[in-house]
Amino acid sequence: MRKHLLLSLLSALMLSAGWLSLSGIPLLGALVPLLLIADDYGTGRRPFWKLAGWTALTLGLWSAATTWWIWYAAAIGAVLSVLITAGLMGGLFMLWHGISLRAGRPLSCTVLVSGWIACEYLYTVGQVSFPWLTLGNGFACDPWLVQWYEYTGVFGGSLWVLVANLCLYRAVKAPRQFRRWIAPAAVILLPALFSVVRYLTYDPGNGPEATVTVVQPNIDPYNEKFDVAQADQTALLIRLAEEAPADVDYIVMPETAIDDHLWEGALEYSASVEALRNAVRTRCPQARIIAGATTFRRYEALEPHPATARTNDNINYWYDVYNSAMEVDTSRRVEIHHKSKLVVGVEKMPYYEVLKHLEFLIVDLGGISGQLGTDSVRKVFVRPDGLKAGAAICFESVYGEYMTEFVRGGAGLLFVITNDGWWGDTPGHRQHFSFSRLRAIETRRSIARSANTGISGFITPRGDVVGTLGWDRRGTLTERLRTNDMITFYTRYGDYIGRLSSYVFLLSLLYFVAYRTRRRNHLVP
Repeated sequence: MRKHLLLSLLSALMLSAGWLSLSGIPLLGALVPLLLIADDYGTGRRPFWKLAGWTALTLGLWSAATTWWIWYAAAIGAVLSVLITAGLMGGLFMLWHGISLRAGRPLSCTVLVSGWIACEYLYTVGQVSFPWLTLGNGFACDPWLVQWYEYTGVFGGSLWVLVANLCLYRAVKAPRQFRRWIAPAAVILLPALFSVVRYLTYDPGNGPEATVTVVQPNIDPYNEKFDVAQADQTALLIRLAEEAPADVDYIVMPETAIDDHLWEGALEYSASVEALRNAVRTRCPQARIIAGATTFRRYEALEPHPATARTNDNINYWYDVYNSAMEVDTSRRVEIHHKSKLVVGVEKMPYYEVLKHLEFLIVDLGGISGQLGTDSVRKVFVRPDGLKAGAAICFESVYGEYMTEFVRGGAGLLFVITNDGWWGDTPGHRQHFSFSRLRAIETRRSIARSANTGISGFITPRGDVVGTLGWDRRGTLTERLRTNDMITFYTRYGDYIGRLSSYVFLLSLLYFVAYRTRRRNHLVP
């Protein structure tokens, strides 16, 4: 038991390293200890439950060590994160173990690799979605190692991790057989060498540059953000924006920077919007302000409305509430992007059409919450000089394929506006920032990130960080960012590895059922 405990702890530690601001390299062997534990258990009910316990312990420790900070915002969220990760990935691991005892190694390995990625993909696109612990995300602090994400996205990283672990596992079981070490060496080193060469030789092109200022107001989301008058917060934002140079192209402000209930269709008449517009009209007239806002859309009496629309006894119409990114210029024009990747349990109830009567369970963090509206189109903001930018809101930046929709819409530059203060000074806001480094590589776009508090800064298309404002800092940063119109392979095809893995996993299971049926009928040896 002591041996298994040490192996379980070692596996959990190696799995966690990439999310704890260390390195993702240990991921390439992180599952080997768990696979070695599985070697000691055969068929039967008792061995099954013993292995299931070690598997749940390992994966539960990994999830707890890397996402415990969710507790600061919602205790139930932290608990569910651990339970779902241990249950989903643990169930897949136990399925692999059962198949490995009853079928050949090629089939069982195919089930493990394709099934793990299929589970990650399901956790990405499903109604209950939290792809934080996708294995490929573990390399967010090692952009030099995964430059090929421009072809594969993070699921390519997951594929790399799983194949490397299986090859290492086979070599470790027979350490004196030199030839068994050739496969893991090739699987690990070849992608790494390709990435290093790509990192050193990457050319961002000669596209036009944009001067971008990011604002970090550092307002406590619990004690100030939704209690202090919006006029005072707007005044603070304007004072910070005045630090931008006169030739600035974009001034980027964080998520829900403006939270005074803006009705779409009359945004240009809002006092906050007008204040922002006046702030730049004379000093930097070519600037565009990108700011987070809470916006409302009213539906007319006979106008169809989605399931997310709400009403109450005091009004006779339906309306939607959105977490939005708003572009304000010196004219009366205001453009809007609606956040559409919503945080489960805070901004949406999964399967809302069926579970809408359970909406009272949604966690109220004091600000915008409840079942929010979404949009099917990623709005790209277009300047008169041709510059195009997309603004992702908070949780949206975790989704690689989602971010490519801005780029396919023409965005040559990406912004991320967020409020990471809900989690306190924990690994949460650092992990969230580092994921944007992967989005930069996948799309080969420069990224400017504005956080209410957390980490604001700039990221190059190689994933390098060129300037940051850290936790509990108030201020601005300005940088000239290169724009790009190149469309990467990943941008064009998205999470194709996740989709293919789902098909391969289902086909593998069907093949296994057919194989066992034929064997029971003595049709195969």
